[in-house]
Amino acid sequence: MVLLTLVARVTDGLPLSASIDTTNEKELNLQVYQNHAKQLFRKLSTNSPSRCTLESGPMLIHYQIEQGVCFLIICHGNFSKKLAFNYLAELSQTFLERYASQIGQASRPYTFIEFETTIRKLMKSYTDSRSPKQLSKINNELADVQRIMVQNIEDVIQRGEQLSVLDNKANNLSMMSRQYKKESHQLNLNAQQWKYIATGVGCVLLFLFLRYWVF
Repeated sequence: MVLLTLVARVTDGLPLSASIDTTNEKELNLQVYQNHAKQLFRKLSTNSPSRCTLESGPMLIHYQIEQGVCFLIICHGNFSKKLAFNYLAELSQTFLERYASQIGQASRPYTFIEFETTIRKLMKSYTDSRSPKQLSKINNELADVQRIMVQNIEDVIQRGEQLSVLDNKANNLSMMSRQYKKESHQLNLNAQQWKYIATGVGCVLLFLFLRYWVF
């Protein structure tokens, strides 16, 4: 289930609105994860991946950036990833429809705190990921969330690297992996060719030996 929702401006990390599941706040020590989220906001830039998942102990942090605003949630690790990003899509659409023209003028934290009521209602509707309604949302979700980058929140915070840098590294590793596979495939083909050539030469030599020495 979604335990915490935060909305912040990307350019300066200014929190615009939030909502927290108070029933689990003390038990799960959500303050720690909330601090992680706020530190993450300071790492974001306009070049950061538009969607990302970060691991934080038993929890997952998912975020989505739309029109310069980061919509972030913290949920249990077993909460459906597809459902999480479906929630973020609904959240971002509703928020931007209401406040898009006012975001740039916001100068104090939680300028749109009244949006918390809307967030709470949306969080409640996503409480049970196994309900028929939510299963239907999962099955109808077209986005391939499996391709969304997954990082560890501690690595991002401690190393001080922006997510755009990590995303570039992930892309570079992916390209290197594809190149390695391509080169390995070519080497295997070359090895097979030499094997056939060696076999052919051996057969020719054997034929010549039998012809001139035996017969």
